[in-house]
Formats: sequence, structure tokens, C-alpha cells
Amino acid sequence: MADLRASELAGRVSDRSTLVLPFGAIEQHGPHLPYSTDLIVAEAVATAVVDAVGDTNDLWLLPSLAYTKSNEHAWSAGTVWLSATTMLAVLDDIGRSVALTGARKLALLNGHGGNTALLNVACRELRLKYGLQTFLVHPFVPADHGGASAASELGMGIHAGMDETSMLLYLRPELVDMSLAARNMPDRLVNNRHVRFGGSVSFGWLSNDFGPAGVIGDPTDANADHGKALFEASVHTLSEAFAEIAAFEFGA
Repeated sequence: MADLRASELAGRVSDRSTLVLPFGAIEQHGPHLPYSTDLIVAEAVATAVVDAVGDTNDLWLLPSLAYTKSNEHAWSAGTVWLSATTMLAVLDDIGRSVALTGARKLALLNGHGGNTALLNVACRELRLKYGLQTFLVHPFVPADHGGASAASELGMGIHAGMDETSMLLYLRPELVDMSLAARNMPDRLVNNRHVRFGGSVSFGWLSNDFGPAGVIGDPTDANADHGKALFEASVHTLSEAFAEIAAFEFGA
């Protein structure tokens, strides 16, 4: 959408349009992955989905938001993060601007799990304040949000593990150093039914609470073929999801 001229906006973006806003992060991703991991994944998936079904579903891609709520990695130099207050204010400003385009739907495509709670709050705030229909989607659901992870990750691979590393090996292999990849898991939590990643009891955490590497997962068996399969599955699933978003209306 940013490539449109002002004279084109009213004729091309309408109340049937959905604007797609990718969210990444610039944060520590262990010793083997780049700070931009979440941004790369979110942008790649969003672009592929809009290329695939954008015309059919009247989707418009917005520029990504790179700096987001990453303070669980604030201990690591190079992480650039926004406070919750700042990010909600930024989202309010974006929502106000989107409402003026004529589009009624805004989809937040989130590549960083640490944003999820805040983005859910923002979805409701923007719905109330600007009348937008708001949606939150992910390239793939993180393990601590109910998604799956590799067996070696005990269902708790949430950061710089098998899936993220495989995605980067597929999308940007030149940015990955597998010689530095090492398993780091909170094994002591595996027997907990409730207080664990993906359990019924959530807890505040920082990524270095589980060791100085900042990894919570097992990237050692990551590979580009797995990354390709994840990427293609994500694009397929989100293409279906955006068809439903395009048709979605409140009411009976």
C-alpha cells in the first residue's frame, strides 16, 4: 500500500479491503541466528500470502513494524525494544491512520511471540476507538501459545529452536551459523503439568533466566527442508485464514 500514490487510494482501497501489518522484532536469537529473525519470517510470510491471495481477498501489505515488545531479551545488547506503553501508543496512531483510508479491516501478522498479549489488547482497543475490525494471526503458533515443537524440545521450544532456525536456513541461510547452535531447554519443567511453557499457568520470564545463550529450544537438527515445509504450510494456512477474514462480519 505504501507504493500507492495519494490519487489512487480512494479508487483502490475500500471498505472491502484488509490491510496487513507484519510485526517482527530486533532481538537476541541465541548465538546462531540474527537479531532480525522474527522480522524476516513475518515479512516473508506476509509477502507470500498477499502475493498468493491478495487480489482475491483485497489484501494490502503495509510496511512492517520492526521494533516491538522484546524486553524479555533486554539483557542482551543489540536488542531494540519498545515498552508496552509506547507500543500501544504506536498502535493507536497506526489504527487512527488506517481508519482514514476507508479500509475497515486491519490484520496484525505477528512474528514475535512476546507481542501476542499486547496485540490482543490493541485489537480490542482499535475496535472500540476506531470501529476497525481487527485480527491477530501468526506465521505459526508458538509452543507457549499451544503450538507444537520438536520432540527434543519437550513441547517447550519457543525461541531460536528447531522451527525458527529451520525457517532461517530456508529463507536466509547466509545469516545462520549452525556451528554455534546448541540445545538449551528448561528440562526441570518437563514434569510440570501446569507451570511450564504451554501449561495452564503462565509466568513472567526473561530469556536469560534459562541460561546465558538466550536459547529456549533445540536448533541442532534444524534444516532447510523442514523450514521450507513450515513456510509453505504457514502460507497455505494463512491464505485460508485471510479468505475468512475477508468474508468476516459481526452479527448473526
